[in-house]
Amino acid sequence: MLSDFQQLKPGERIDDLQRSGYGIIQKEGAFRFGMDAVLLSGFADVRKGETAVDLGTGTGIIPILLEAKTPGRKFYGVEIQPEMADMAGRSVLLNGLEEKVTIVQGDIKMLLKGTELLPAELFGRTDAVTSNPPYMKSEHGLRNPDDALAIARHEVSCTLEDVCSAAARLLRCGGRFYMVHRPHRLPEIITAMKAVRLEPKRLKLVHPFIDREANMVLIEAVRDGRPECKVEKPLIVYREPGVYTDEIYDIYGY
Repeated sequence: MLSDFQQLKPGERIDDLQRSGYGIIQKEGAFRFGMDAVLLSGFADVRKGETAVDLGTGTGIIPILLEAKTPGRKFYGVEIQPEMADMAGRSVLLNGLEEKVTIVQGDIKMLLKGTELLPAELFGRTDAVTSNPPYMKSEHGLRNPDDALAIARHEVSCTLEDVCSAAARLLRCGGRFYMVHRPHRLPEIITAMKAVRLEPKRLKLVHPFIDREANMVLIEAVRDGRPECKVEKPLIVYREPGVYTDEIYDIYGY
């Protein structure tokens, strides 16, 4: 049982994911996963027998949720921050997923230079890549004085271009890249994707309420895909303050 897990460190807790009996280790005052990661796990399509890699995995939330939600065969998470990667690795142990989920600590920019960070057979052969990258450019917004939070929220350790380039290097022809980001950066996102032969194919805007502007965008791109993009119906988060829409309840698995 989750409550019997003995590998928690000071300040850590186990949060119930409401999926397959899984939990996730998180730390008070540190970066914790949000709705964007959960929505990305519902948007990404990992098919039977496929392998997926999550770039900037943080607490490991996306590979763990994808393992619970999809018939994929193997999931990897790459995280630059040692403390976060350690928590993610222990969450894998917590849920008994050692055979299906692997957490790797390292800089995703290493993926652009060689194959040491991940198994060589993943390069050019991965079926799906996901990422919930930092949303803000390093020179924009107020940097959190906590370096870990700054890395999670600002492009301190990697840029949008780095994430797209790493995804492109991993994906096979026809492989799929899934990302959640902010709508105001869509022009940059599309430019960065197309520069590395990732063709945007599916886009969904996320609105907090039906009468509010979108504050997130989910996007799927295909390695060496043909130029054609489908804009799906928007996802509305709240029916009224404090009450999710049915689609959000379904994604969360409530």
